[in-house]
Amino acid sequence: MKENKDPMIPDGEVNPIDTDYQVGQDNIVVSVGPFGLDIHNRVFAVSGVMIIAFVALTLLFQAEAEPFFGDIRNWLTGNLDGFFMGAANIFVILCLVLVISPLGRVRLGGTEAKPDYSYLGWFSMLFAAGMGIGLMYYGVSEPLGHFGTAFAGPTLENGVRTDYAPLAGAAGDAVAAQKLAMAATIYHWALHPWAIYAIMALGLALFSFNKGLPLTIRSVFYPILGERVWGWPGHIIDILAILATLFGLATSLGLGASQAASGLHSVFGLPLGETTEILLVLGITALALFSVVAGLDAGVKKLSEINMVLAVLLVAFVLVVGPTIAILTGFFDNMVSYIRYLPELANPVGREDTGFATGWTAFYWAWWISWSPFVGMFIARVSRGRTVREFIISVLLVPSVACVFWMTVFGGTAIQQVVVDGYQAAVNADLPLQLFAVLEGLPLANITSFVAIVLVIVFFVTSSDSGSLVIDVISAGGKVEAPTPQRVFWCVFEGLVAVSLILGGGLIALQAMAVSTGFPFTIVLLIAAFSMVKGLMSEPR
Repeated sequence: MKENKDPMIPDGEVNPIDTDYQVGQDNIVVSVGPFGLDIHNRVFAVSGVMIIAFVALTLLFQAEAEPFFGDIRNWLTGNLDGFFMGAANIFVILCLVLVISPLGRVRLGGTEAKPDYSYLGWFSMLFAAGMGIGLMYYGVSEPLGHFGTAFAGPTLENGVRTDYAPLAGAAGDAVAAQKLAMAATIYHWALHPWAIYAIMALGLALFSFNKGLPLTIRSVFYPILGERVWGWPGHIIDILAILATLFGLATSLGLGASQAASGLHSVFGLPLGETTEILLVLGITALALFSVVAGLDAGVKKLSEINMVLAVLLVAFVLVVGPTIAILTGFFDNMVSYIRYLPELANPVGREDTGFATGWTAFYWAWWISWSPFVGMFIARVSRGRTVREFIISVLLVPSVACVFWMTVFGGTAIQQVVVDGYQAAVNADLPLQLFAVLEGLPLANITSFVAIVLVIVFFVTSSDSGSLVIDVISAGGKVEAPTPQRVFWCVFEGLVAVSLILGGGLIALQAMAVSTGFPFTIVLLIAAFSMVKGLMSEPR
């Protein structure tokens, strides 16, 4: 890693934007005893008040919250599924065009910039921040769920499908159902989500490292808004980014708490329920505070590398003691199935499988998009020195292949247990318990279940602390090194939002807020993609 080099100072040729704006010029600097704040007054105040009001109202009206959140989620996914799917397709296509175009030769940080991190450290942070808790939560449940619905086939009521099977299903055909289930799962975890992250990250890195603008979401819109980006149009963009990030993270933290509680119940007999989940959220938020205070290199980077080691050990164990040959051959078969079914799965119009498109895909794309400010800024901060081509290929392909392998190992093992062994424990288990039910069907179940619990918790901590660092940068007007109390504030609020959503409707409430903030930010991200291309076209290659 480079020593004491300001990442905002380019190496070699760049084409910076000429603006009089100085990072932090609209900030308020306050000292309260030993604590200091350095905040963008409007962005911090508006987003903070909105989040406090949301938490208060959700806790005051818990009985009314659950049906309200359910209605929001159903309306958004039911009416905007085509919009979410079409937008995600645009991001994938744009990434592929940039890889093969001359713009791929642009280097982030200047023509002579060198990478700040090794490939191993870089990939570890990409993977841990972008997908961790989701892979643990859905690694078994999604392939198994798609397999069950595909195998059962379509269900019609008054001529309308009411099932959640992808495409036309594969009624009664276990082999075809497995291929379709794995293709549908990979569709949700491979190219599309990583293209969403890549577009946001590339825009942030370009306008910060090459154009000399603050590392905040509004900077990406300079080619469109000009100097107005420092006024209320830019304030609104950054406020939306904070809200999307916070609620996207809260969804993941809620899922992580649910699964960790289920694992602790399975291994140690601890009681299930909201109380255990809330205590887990509070306890792990406290752990995240230590990592937040330590900073990016000492905290997030080390935790990410621990995650990678534990994840590799768990995957290797299941691969060795599980259906090894079926998993290894299944990896390539699943890739082929994904390519085969991708055009149909990604088609945003005329879908008959509305349950799958709205209940799964629309929610996923909104969730990924709500994560894009957080993951995008995080990826941008650790990707200086890469060319655009190297950046996109790495951000798209490396994590995608890792996700495919993860889903093949855990999902493939679960399906094999059902089809070959007749082992039904995972099918009959609640969704957060399905991973542990699969592990119980393998040797050393208590040990592997404990490792899985630790992985969920460490992924939990990684997401919380890296998310706090990112929200803090946005609320500080793009200042990368803001006072520590601000990061502590946002870390605590992530936990409080997750707690309020658990109390106000559980998983439905978590999903509803991810979708609600993902919708407006999809529009923001589409405009940002256009602006980012304009910025790339002016850079030396």
